Amino acid sequence: MSTPDLLTFGESMVSLRAAGPLAAGGALRMHLAGAESNVAVGLARLGHRAAWVGRVSTDELGEFLLRQLRAEGVDVGAVARDADRPTGLMFLEQRTADLTRVQYHRAGSAGSALRVDDLRASLAAGARMLHLTGITPALSETARAATVWAAETAAEAGIPVCLDVNYRARLWSRNAAREVLTPLAGYASIVVASADELDLVGEPGADEAATVAGLFRRGVQTVLVKLGGDGARAHTPAGVESVGVLAVTPVDTVGAGDAFTAGYLSGLFDGLDLAGRLRRAAALGAFAVSTRGDCEGLPRRAELSLLDGHEAGSVLR
Repeated sequence: MSTPDLLTFGESMVSLRAAGPLAAGGALRMHLAGAESNVAVGLARLGHRAAWVGRVSTDELGEFLLRQLRAEGVDVGAVARDADRPTGLMFLEQRTADLTRVQYHRAGSAGSALRVDDLRASLAAGARMLHLTGITPALSETARAATVWAAETAAEAGIPVCLDVNYRARLWSRNAAREVLTPLAGYASIVVASADELDLVGEPGADEAATVAGLFRRGVQTVLVKLGGDGARAHTPAGVESVGVLAVTPVDTVGAGDAFTAGYLSGLFDGLDLAGRLRRAAALGAFAVSTRGDCEGLPRRAELSLLDGHEAGSVLR
């Protein structure tokens, strides 16, 4: 594979999904899960070159993960195999029509053992963009060191860095996250965060405008603020651009933020202006929430306009 448009790394897991409460039993369906691999899949489906790096168990579930990523066209040639640790699991239950509950079984997993040496060759080969999330440094000390090293190395090599805060309360506290993510954001050219995550990359208690201004002073060029059902805002030194959401029927919101990021980066790689990048980000978010699974519903390039102008329940014949 030639130099990728996107290089990313982290932990991919097997997601086991139940249609109802886990305590009631019933069938579970296997899916690929992982914020970074979701972004890689989203870009690969749109024809971009995407590479994902991580540690994957040699167990059968690890084989499943690699098979899924290869099938999506994601380069996994630099993935390290780990015979001593299992694949991480993620259980999702549709507890009510409006509430999905997640449980992790990832302590001691192969993915959590990520280390600097796992990333050296891929980062030395270069990329148009390095994508990081705040999940990976929460997994272990070695994963944290690898994330910081990758951000520093990419910045020194002139590779732009995209950081999605992606805070996970079950992995670490807000204070612990802030101690790592605030300095990490200084290496990024793009920072992505939900409105309630912004304080993790800035001064505690600062409002959005003050946090964004602080990130600009540190060299960040774009701050994307995700607003859920209200769309998103993009801050640049030239001003603020907003985008709303597409009208779809949401059935599964897991992975929507990753889809948004993938859409924005796709637009960037395609040379779209800021408004165009945001529209593509919103489109991928709409595809994600209106289909089940972390990344199964993400569109291919020919499908990007599929949701334009169609009412709920439309049938294309």
